[in-house]
Amino acid sequence: MDAKEIIHNFGLQEHPEGGYYKEVYRSKEKISSSHLGNQFVGDRNYCTSIYFLLTSDKYSAFHKINQDEIWHFYSGTALKLHLIAPNGKYSFVIIGSNFKNHEVFQYTVPAQYYFAAEVLQQNSFSFVGCTVSPGFDFRDFILPSYDELSNQFPQHSKIIKSLTHH
Repeated sequence: MDAKEIIHNFGLQEHPEGGYYKEVYRSKEKISSSHLGNQFVGDRNYCTSIYFLLTSDKYSAFHKINQDEIWHFYSGTALKLHLIAPNGKYSFVIIGSNFKNHEVFQYTVPAQYYFAAEVLQQNSFSFVGCTVSPGFDFRDFILPSYDELSNQFPQHSKIIKSLTHH
């Protein structure tokens, strides 16, 4: 199995942040905006999930959403998930199947963190799933430019430059 086979088999499309995705679940039930925090505009589904594939030449650029996002590893090689907390603290986690090498099968990115991901091994891919609750809506999606994010976090400008699209 290679990346092209997965993209074709699952009908993945290019994602604005980079990589390929397909929504596979969106709950029918909704949470009223009156029960959500002020950062949400409009109602949200209880939960959504996608298949997401990155390749060694297609990274996921720094972005943030209003919800927690759970990443689940399925296949391929490990990926590095970069995180910048609202207070500016940088961290990372390796998502993959080699738990003896401290890789994790699942990781939750906290709401309001900027995060980006890249495949570690050249000429490879990482096939994962992402679950968001309350459900994902593009109204919650912020994809900053290099200038915007590096002005906010100048101490991380090097990693920001390598993982932003503009």
